[in-house]
Amino acid sequence: MTSTSNPFDDVGSASILAFHDRRIALGASAAVADPAGEAWEHIAANHRCNHLLWDEEDQARRTDVPDAAIAANKRAIDGYNQKRNDAIERIDETLLARLAGVAPEADAWHNSETAGAMIDRLSILALKVHHMRAQTLRGDATPEHIAACAGKLARLSLQREDLARCLDTLLARAAQGRAFWRIYRQFKMYNDPALNPWLYRKPV
Repeated sequence: MTSTSNPFDDVGSASILAFHDRRIALGASAAVADPAGEAWEHIAANHRCNHLLWDEEDQARRTDVPDAAIAANKRAIDGYNQKRNDAIERIDETLLARLAGVAPEADAWHNSETAGAMIDRLSILALKVHHMRAQTLRGDATPEHIAACAGKLARLSLQREDLARCLDTLLARAAQGRAFWRIYRQFKMYNDPALNPWLYRKPV
């Protein structure tokens, strides 16, 4: 028999969307209290890395600065991206620990994307929605630009709503033993000095 209780009530999509939006409005480094709990600690870390990544990615496209500045952006991107992926895995570990007493049914749905990866995508979509909305409010842009960005904003908002609903469905069904996911690990080989040949090979 499966349980009908939901151990994920505190991490429903409505709470996550509100948290993402609030954090973006305040700024990635704002000193404010995040929701309590281990899962939220990692959700916050993931979102913070995505926020910082966005800024670094924008700066890395500059053409009016020395190459050294772009190299610094690229190194920062690598660092934040590794921390972002680490946070995704921590989210999954924390959420899966809540399912320790739930045995998946024989015909349970195997979700190819983890809950942590979905939360990460929601974080990125929150940033996309925020920045695309800003484009629709520009006073220096053409009407055509505003209209095009408004259409993209509507599509991004729909995508975010759909993904949020899918996350809630996965968590609810996992709590009932009707779905499950696994952590496969990211294995970012380019960041590992033991796996990247350009880092472990000695100069000849």
